[in-house]
Parts: sequence; structure tokens; C-alpha cells
Amino acid sequence: MDRNTVREALLDHAQTLLMTRGYNGFSYRDLSELVGVKTSSIHYYFPTKEDLALEAVNAYSADVMSSIYAIDSSAPADKKLDRYTKLFGRIIGGGNQICLCGMLAADIESLPERVRHAVQSFYKANENWLAKVLAEGEAQDTLDAGKNPEAAARTLYAAFQGSLLACRLFQTRTRLEEVANAVRR
Repeated sequence: MDRNTVREALLDHAQTLLMTRGYNGFSYRDLSELVGVKTSSIHYYFPTKEDLALEAVNAYSADVMSSIYAIDSSAPADKKLDRYTKLFGRIIGGGNQICLCGMLAADIESLPERVRHAVQSFYKANENWLAKVLAEGEAQDTLDAGKNPEAAARTLYAAFQGSLLACRLFQTRTRLEEVANAVRR
């Protein structure tokens, strides 16, 4: 394997491990077995677990946010929310994982400061996007933001994150689909 391929494989597997086990639920040994390299090789690419987690969060965040920003800006607000809900559905995968940043938020007390800030930035970016969509939905009379799109966005985003936990727990996507319906008029 060439260097870029090893690095990408390490990052991909680290994201999956973070989404299924959390920050404290895996080691470099787990990662070395999945990728087929020595743990010392992992340290070459990511000297510390903090470096690996930070890069995993940044890559995950960039991927998710680019998908969100790719949602047609000229679409009605309720359709944008439908697309956003489908993006969350992709996160569930086979039903055993949740949002990487949602999983890390549960580990917040043990996260290094830089990783914590990256997770907070991810949450804020999602909440800001949702606030704009909810404000549009209020103006279009299709979504109910309760006169405060920012607060409604934080509540809605928390509901989306919580629904992923419930989807994983009950092995059903129904709970995710119910979240968006809560703000429809």
C-alpha cells in the first residue's frame, strides 16, 4: 500500500470506529488489525490519538457539510429539510453507527480540547444551516420555528442527533423520519 492509501484507510477505519465505539472504545491496536499495519506505522501518520481523532472529525465534517451545502438553495424550505433528513439516514448505514460528532459529544469529558472544539464547530454549522432553513420555512408558511429560528434549530438538531441513537437502539429509521415532521405546518 502506498502512503496515501494507508493514511486514507486509517482515517476511514478510524471514522467507523469512532461512529460505532466512540473515542474511548478503540485503540491503535484495533486500527492496526483492520488496516493490516503495525501500530508504529499508525504513529507515523498520526502521532497521537488526538491527532487521529481531530483529522477524522475534520474530514467527516467537511464531507457532511459539503453534502448539506449541495442541497439546492432554490428549493422550498420543507424540501431542504427533507434532503437534510435523508443525509442523516445515510449516517446510520447498516444501523450500527451514529453521527461521528454525536458519538464524540457523548465522550466530551475525555476529549482533547482541539477535538472538542471541532465537534462544537460541527454542531454550530449544522444549527446555523437549520436556522436559515427554518426561517425560510416560517416565511413560506411550511415550517414552524416558533418565532425563534435559532432556538428551534438547536432543538431540531438535538432531536436529529437523539433520533440516531434511538434508530440504532431500536434498529429502525422511523424515529429519524419523525423528527422533521415535528416542525411541519
